[in-house]
Amino acid sequence: MLSGLWKRHGLIFGAGVLCILVNKQGLGPLWYTGVALLAIGGLMRWILARRQRPSRERLPVPVPVQVPVAGRWMALNGPGTKVPSHVHSHAQTYAIDLKCDPLQDEADSPAAPPFRRLWPFGRRPRLYPSFGMPVLAPADGVVVATASRQRDHLSRMSLPGFAYLFVEGFIRSLGRPCHLWGNYILLDLGKGVYAGHAHLRRGSLRVAVGDRVTAGQQMAECGNSGNSSEPHLHFQLMDGPDVMTAHGLPFEWRYRDDDGMEQTGVPEDFAHVQALSRHDELRKQR
Repeated sequence: MLSGLWKRHGLIFGAGVLCILVNKQGLGPLWYTGVALLAIGGLMRWILARRQRPSRERLPVPVPVQVPVAGRWMALNGPGTKVPSHVHSHAQTYAIDLKCDPLQDEADSPAAPPFRRLWPFGRRPRLYPSFGMPVLAPADGVVVATASRQRDHLSRMSLPGFAYLFVEGFIRSLGRPCHLWGNYILLDLGKGVYAGHAHLRRGSLRVAVGDRVTAGQQMAECGNSGNSSEPHLHFQLMDGPDVMTAHGLPFEWRYRDDDGMEQTGVPEDFAHVQALSRHDELRKQR
């Protein structure tokens, strides 16, 4: 009951902003009402996020899953460097971002446009190697939720773009999960484990709610929808289907690093990962 109330913090906060904006009488009843609603909305948001912190007494065991992409990708904002990797809210304690980063001597693999201080504000997502790359199922599971209609916006790879992203991200966080995640797929992997894949390309989903998927199956394409600075895949595991109340779960991959060594775990930020081939996976299972 209370969790359902805390999830409405965005409406309370928005009502407070509206009261202040329409107020034309200075420090009066409407202004004080707006300030009170802002404080209540902020407190509700804080309580909800605090409840999503993992228990210090019983830290969960990492769940083994497959890398949800193919090719060479760079890890960013991951739990291999720090926990929480993002924030505790929206079950992002152990979330990770993946950006396609092919070797420059590979054919048909242009480098991503560089970060600029002032201009251009942003670039079209199709200029980034991640855009349109396949997103794969990390394990066998059932699709329990999707969104696919949000646009793929310009990148935010400039100082003005980052400032805009910060404000935009706060506003998005007050709304429904799809406002942050953009187009997404949520899988039920069984045993109380759910896998979220966010910032997918609009119109690229190949699965629908109720579909069963197998590990390695292509489900969609990487995009730049939702709260995203540039095309990338946001991946996370959690212990429930509601990102507003679930707790993040740690995971581990078996992958190959840039030295060709097979690793088990989670890469540190800026490290590269390549999914093991099907032959390698079968060999590991023997």
